[in-house]
Amino acid sequence: MKKITLIPLSITVILLLAAFELIQQKTTVYIIGDSTAANKLAKAYPETGWGMELQSFFKNDVIVDNRALNGRSTKSFKAEKQWQPVLEKLAPGDYVFIEFGHNDEKIDKPGIGTSPEEFKINLVNYVNETRSKKAIPILLTPISRRSFTNGVLADTHGDYPKVTRKVADSLKVPLIDMLVKTENLLKRLGDLPSIKLFNYVDSGDVNYPIGKKDNTHLSPEGAKKFAGFVAEGIKEQKLGLAKKLK
Repeated sequence: MKKITLIPLSITVILLLAAFELIQQKTTVYIIGDSTAANKLAKAYPETGWGMELQSFFKNDVIVDNRALNGRSTKSFKAEKQWQPVLEKLAPGDYVFIEFGHNDEKIDKPGIGTSPEEFKINLVNYVNETRSKKAIPILLTPISRRSFTNGVLADTHGDYPKVTRKVADSLKVPLIDMLVKTENLLKRLGDLPSIKLFNYVDSGDVNYPIGKKDNTHLSPEGAKKFAGFVAEGIKEQKLGLAKKLK
């Protein structure tokens, strides 16, 4: 008859406590924003949000929870109750990466568009509510569109990035200036070479039978590159999160 070895209760308790502590040490990084960061359905491939690629830059003690959604603004994200579940789950030491602007600019759509003044108020509220849970807000300016005219890249975002920078400065919020980073890359690459970063698809694709020329949303390569800019910004801002990067 085989002998059954019993693990002493004290060792079992120690192992359970160690496992619990390991779980507790994990940091969650929430992303709230629009389609440029959002997770995509398989039917949209190769369109890829940069938030889909961010997890790959972190060690195992970080969980990226990407809540960004297509078409949302600072106004509609909250009005549609997408923010409340994030706020309820926030734990001390978690991070909230806040990137809006693409849809706030659509002032012809009352349920979505915001004036720069309203945009500011909404950003301030996201920051303050995040801090109320002892979590850490990070502001990001919107990524650049691929908007070349005669070889010159145009800024299509108006005053919204300036507002984000001002809120970051006044409330002492770490800022990752994605507009500057992505504009610099597009300018370096130039008009035609930068196509590879965006959702350009030839006709005959299973998801895009007639093809697609999209200068706002990213390709897998573009998403990976832009997520790399977020990781770069984490280091530049000397966030505690930086030590959790690979």
